[in-house]
Amino acid sequence: MTSPSPLRRALLLMVASAVLFGFMAFAAKLASARLSGSQVAMLRFATGLAPALLIPRYRRSAFTFQRWDLLLYRGFFGGLAVLCYFIAIEHINVGVATLLNYTAPLFSGTFSILFLREHISPKVLIPMPVALAGVFLVVHAHARPGDILGFGTWELVGALSAVFSGAAVTAMRAARQGENSWAVYTSFCLLGTLLTAPLAIATWKQPSGDEWISLAATSLFAIGAQLLLTFSLRWVDAMTVGVISQLAVVVAMLLGVTVLDERLGAMAIAGAALTIGGVVGVVYVTSWAKRTVVAADEVAPEA
Repeated sequence: MTSPSPLRRALLLMVASAVLFGFMAFAAKLASARLSGSQVAMLRFATGLAPALLIPRYRRSAFTFQRWDLLLYRGFFGGLAVLCYFIAIEHINVGVATLLNYTAPLFSGTFSILFLREHISPKVLIPMPVALAGVFLVVHAHARPGDILGFGTWELVGALSAVFSGAAVTAMRAARQGENSWAVYTSFCLLGTLLTAPLAIATWKQPSGDEWISLAATSLFAIGAQLLLTFSLRWVDAMTVGVISQLAVVVAMLLGVTVLDERLGAMAIAGAALTIGGVVGVVYVTSWAKRTVVAADEVAPEA
C-alpha cells in the first residue's frame, strides 16, 4: 500500500485538530462545573508555556523577536479572547459558547480593513449577514426573560471573545511578517497567563481529583490541536483551514447534547447551520482574495 500524500495527511491532521478543539471546549465545561472559567483559562495558558520553557530549541525561538509591540497586542487581545470564551463556557451551553467564539473571522476581516488597510471583496457582505442571523437564532432559542434580542450577560461575553479574537488575529498577522511562530505563540500564552491570573486567583478553588483530570485534558487537547494545525498548514491554504475549523463547533455541540444533556432545539440547530455556513462563506471570500497560506491563529479562534 502506498503512503498517503502530504496534502491528504495534512487534511486528516486538520480534521483531528478541529475535533481536539471541540473536545477542549467540552473538557473546559466539565472543569468549570465548580471552578471558575478564569481559573481554567489561567491553567490552560500556564500549561501551554511548557514547550517554550522546557525545550531549548523552542525557547530560543520564543525569545527571538523584532516587534515586541505587536506581540504585546497579540497576547493581550488573545488572552482576553480566551478569558471571555472560558467564562462563557462556564455559564452557558458549551456549544453556544463555542459557536459565538468561532464567529471570530467576521471581526478579523473587519479589523484587517481598518488597521491593515487590506482590501476585502464586497461579496463578503453576502455571507456575513447570514452568519449574524444564525447567531441571533441560536441565542434567541436559549433566551431568558430580560435578555436583549436573546443576548444575556454571558452570551455577550461569548460574543466579546470573538471580537477580541479578531483583534488578536489582526495583530498576529501583522507580527507574523517579521516574527517566528514560537515568539507569537509564547507571547499569547505568557500574556494570557498574566491577564487571567488576577481573576483566577480571586475566584480560586482547590481542584479535586476529577477536576485535575478535566484541567489536564483541557490543556492537552489545546496543545495537541494547535500543534496538529500548525503542522498541517505547510500544505493547506487558509480557506480550507477556516472551513474545517468550524468542525470544532459541531463537536462541542454534539458533546454538550449527548453527554451534558444540553438542550438544542430546531431553532438553535437551524441557527447553528446558518452561522457556520456564513462564517465559512466569509472565510471563503476573504481567503480567495488573498490566496495565501497563513498561520494557525489567522483562521482559528483563540483557544
